[in-house]
Amino acid sequence: MSQVIEQRSIDHIPANERYGKPTNQFTLWFATNMQVSNVAYGAVPIFLGLPVHWAIVSIVVGHVIGGALMALHSAQGPKLGIPQMIQSRAQFGYVGATLPMVVVFIMFAGFNAACLVLTGQMLSTLIGVSVDIGIVIGTIGIILLPIFGYKILHACQKWVSLIAGVAFVIMSFNLLRNYGFGDAGSGEFSWGMFVLSVAIMVTYQLCYAPYVADYSRYLPEDTSTRKTFCFTFAGTVTACVWTFSFGAIAASAATDAFAGGNVDFIVGQAGFAIPLFLLILIISNTAAPGLGVYACFMSAITIVTTFFKVRISFPVKAVGMTLIGLSAMLLAILGRENFLGNVSAFIAILGYFMVPWTAINLVDFYLVRKERYSIPDIFNPDGRYAGIDWRAMSAYLISIAASVPFMNTEMYAGPFVEPLGGMDLAWLVSLVVSAVLFYWNMQRYPVRRGFIAHLGDAPAVQGAKASGNDSKSAAGDELESVGDAP
Repeated sequence: MSQVIEQRSIDHIPANERYGKPTNQFTLWFATNMQVSNVAYGAVPIFLGLPVHWAIVSIVVGHVIGGALMALHSAQGPKLGIPQMIQSRAQFGYVGATLPMVVVFIMFAGFNAACLVLTGQMLSTLIGVSVDIGIVIGTIGIILLPIFGYKILHACQKWVSLIAGVAFVIMSFNLLRNYGFGDAGSGEFSWGMFVLSVAIMVTYQLCYAPYVADYSRYLPEDTSTRKTFCFTFAGTVTACVWTFSFGAIAASAATDAFAGGNVDFIVGQAGFAIPLFLLILIISNTAAPGLGVYACFMSAITIVTTFFKVRISFPVKAVGMTLIGLSAMLLAILGRENFLGNVSAFIAILGYFMVPWTAINLVDFYLVRKERYSIPDIFNPDGRYAGIDWRAMSAYLISIAASVPFMNTEMYAGPFVEPLGGMDLAWLVSLVVSAVLFYWNMQRYPVRRGFIAHLGDAPAVQGAKASGNDSKSAAGDELESVGDAP
C-alpha cells in the first residue's frame, strides 16, 4: 500500500525515485480536459455574441497561446523535482511567494467548485438525487484521488483519456450530424469580443500553470525539455480545443437547450446508452478537480510551512485534502444557480493575477537563472531566497496596476476598454510589463543577500557589497556589482 500511496508532498524528488516518460504528460492533460465542464466553458464566446466560426477561431488561438505558456511550466518539473508553486520562492522570496500562492489557492477552490456543479447535475440525472446531494457524492471522489497521490492520478488519467476520448468521438459525431456547425448566421463579429474570448481561453490554460509541474516532477532529470513541453502542449490544447468547440457549436445550435451547459443536452448527443455515457462523463469530471485538490494542498502546505514547522505526515495530507474538498463542495452548492456567469467572471478575474506570475516565473527559469536553482535554499527560510524579493514583487504589483485601465469585467471596465471596442487587453499588458520589468530588475540588481542570480545563482564573497567594485564569486567568476537588489 505504501508503494501506491504517495509518500512525498512538497519536498524534492531525489534521482533514485524518478520514473515515467514524457508521453505520460499527454494522457494526463488530455484526460483532464476531456470533461463536460470544458464544454460548458466553450459556450462563453457564443454568449459574448460571436458567430460560431469566429468563436472556434478564438478558442484555437487562445488555447495555443495559453497552452504554450502552460507547457513551458511543465518542462520545469523534471529539472527541479519540486512542485510548481514552491519554486516561486526563488523569484518572490521565501515569504514573498505566499502572495501568489494565496491567489492560486483561491483559484483552485473556485475551479474545483465549478467542476463539482456539473458532476452534481450528472449524478442527479443518473441516480435521481438532488443536485446538492450529487455534489456531496462527487466530493468524495475528488478527495480520495489526491489522497492516494501522484501515481494513482497518472494511472487514472491514462484510462480516462481513452474512455472519455471514445465517448466524445461519438457525441461529437452526432452533434455535427444533427446540428452541423450550429447557427452560422447568429452573432456578429467584433474585435472587442474576439479579443475578450481569446483572453478567457489564455487565462483558462494559465489556471493550470501553477500546478502543471506537480505532475512532471517525478520524471528523470535528463528528460528532454522539448518532449515534456510538446506532450503537455499537445494533450492540453487538443482536448481543450475539442471540448470548447463542442460547447460553442452546441450553444450556437441549441441555445435554449444548452443554456448553462445543460448536461442532459450534452450527453443526449450520444444517442444511446445514456446512463453509460453519464457515468463516463462523471468519472472524467471527477479527475480534473482531483488534480485541483492535490495541487491546492501543495500550495496550502507551502504557505503553512513558510511560517510554521509542520511534519507533513499522511494523516496531515488526508485531513488537509479533505478540508479542501469540503470547501469546494460548499462553494459549489452556494454558487450553482448562476454557474456559467460565475465561471466566466471567475476566470477573467483570475487572469489579472496569474498572468504576471507566469511571466515572472518563466523569465526567471529560462532567461535569468537558466534552470539553475539551489533546491536546499528553496526550503530554507534563512537561505539565499529568504524574505521578500522586491525585484519580482514590484514587477508583479506594477504589472497588475498597469493592466487595470484595460480590464473588462461585469463589475469593472477600465477607461481604455470602450475606445478599444470592448477588448480586454489586461492580460497582454500585464504579461509584457511583468516580464520586461522583472528582467530589467534582475539585470539592474543582480545581487541579493550576497548571491548573484544571472550567473547561475553562484554565491558571491560573504560580506561583499555591490557598490560598483569588483568582487569574486565562490565559483571564481568576476562579478561587477551594480547595486544591491531592493
